[in-house]
Order: sequence, then C-alpha cells, then structure tokens
Amino acid sequence: MVEFTFLAVLLMVPLVYFIITMGQIQGGSFAVVGAADQAAKVYVAQADAQSGRAAAEQAALLALADYGHPPQNARVDASCDPADCMASGSAVTVTVHLTVPLPFVPFSEAFRLNASELSASATQIVGRFR
Repeated sequence: MVEFTFLAVLLMVPLVYFIITMGQIQGGSFAVVGAADQAAKVYVAQADAQSGRAAAEQAALLALADYGHPPQNARVDASCDPADCMASGSAVTVTVHLTVPLPFVPFSEAFRLNASELSASATQIVGRFR
C-alpha cells in the first residue's frame, strides 16, 4: 500500500501539472483568436487609423481579460494593405501575441518561465459604406 501511494503521487503530480499547463495553453489560443477577430472588426469600424489602432488594442486587451490574461502579457500589432488603412477595400490585419506563463510558479515575474508564446491574426476589409 505504501509503495502504491508513493508511486501514484510520484506519477500523478507531473501528469496533473501537464494537464493544467495544456489547459492554460488551449485557453490562451482561444483567447488570441477571439481577441484578434474582435480587434480587426473594431479597427475597420473607426473613422480614422489613429482611433482604429487605439480601439483595436483596447478591444483585444478586453477580450484577453475575459479569458483571464493580464494586459502585460499581450501585444497587439496592426498592418494595412495598401498603406492607407481607411481607404475602402483596404485589408486590415491585426495580430495579437500572448505569452502564457507556467501555472503555479512562484516569483514568475523574476524567472520569466513561460509555457508558450501564442499569436493569431485576423483580417477585415474596410467597407465602401461606413
């Protein structure tokens, strides 16, 4: 009985930690996809490129916060093709980058131990009629 208990703890603790870490990564991947999609939609709905970038970043950070990810772990990039972002027919691509830290690591700010670096992109076309 003692051997079974010792081996069960020895084998189950890493397995449970692995499952929790994979869950954090999966949740982060859902978060970046949703954040990128919402940010691109918000960007093309704005009147000018400056307010579009600000609104897209705010929408992405709000979507990531809904999944429990703090804003300091995220970065939002936007690019346009052609360079005039608000011309009708322009493709606006928003990319959201997220760092997923390892769960239950004390002093994680000092060690910077990350489980994964995730990113997702979404593209929206600026409509002719806004």
